[in-house]
Amino acid sequence: MKPIFRSIAVFLCLTSLSALATESPGNFKDYWYKGKAELNRFSLEQSRYGEIYKGEAVLIFVTEPFLTDTEVKYEHGDRSKAVSVLKLNFTRRFFTGIYPYTLITSTFSPVDVKKQRTLKIASSTQEWCGVTYSQLNWKNDQYHAMLHSYFQDEADREMDLNPAWLEDEIWTRIRLAPETLPTGNVQMLPGFQYIRIMHQPVKAQNASVKLSSDSQTTTYTIEYKDLKRQVVIHFQKQFPYAILGWEETAPGGFTLDSPMLTTRAVRTNSILLDYWDHHGNEDAMYRKQLGITQQ
Repeated sequence: MKPIFRSIAVFLCLTSLSALATESPGNFKDYWYKGKAELNRFSLEQSRYGEIYKGEAVLIFVTEPFLTDTEVKYEHGDRSKAVSVLKLNFTRRFFTGIYPYTLITSTFSPVDVKKQRTLKIASSTQEWCGVTYSQLNWKNDQYHAMLHSYFQDEADREMDLNPAWLEDEIWTRIRLAPETLPTGNVQMLPGFQYIRIMHQPVKAQNASVKLSSDSQTTTYTIEYKDLKRQVVIHFQKQFPYAILGWEETAPGGFTLDSPMLTTRAVRTNSILLDYWDHHGNEDAMYRKQLGITQQ
């Protein structure tokens, strides 16, 4: 696409998004509808194969218009079925020995999260053995899952899931309306990155969840007793509720009897940037600004 047409397309997209955001609170609009994404880089200590590997994670939050019928980004045409969503692209990259793992999960949660469920989650893992891909769509008051894998016991399949809470939507709900986070004993589908690299079944699990806070930070804890897994997310107590880090403690091998290990991530850098307009060689300086170290 030529630069002039690219600029026009971006302008029209942002104009449409602004129109969809007219009911948002002022501070939310001022922060999330300025035509930039929030990029967050985390130092990562990732559990895998019974060991801890150093890597990095990047959480990219951005608002965009989203079509509720086809569940894709609205770019042109009739926008009557478009809603404003907060999209999270959650990436992790780390090396195990000689070869890299790259994980990315995209979550699309309506800005009006108090009235609408998360509409879509797409997740993939890539490593030198192959690729897995998972997608979850909100259809007819339930979630429909499509799973693709190169592993024989997983292969390709589709299934319908009861509308439990989703671990992957917790991250966007924190940013949108942390007061709506579930607490107590709930049914929750573990995050797709965990499910796929640990070869767990795609099903909701019993979870005990709670909130705690100090003067500046709120902590959200998810405990899956049957999986011997605990996820702890730390975020700012005040708007914009930035994610500061997390820990995930679970068996480090492929069985529940494996020794427990803890994955840790700590935010090191955060910038607001219209990254889609910075793809030239000269824009590599932004990687340094964000603290990206891996190639």
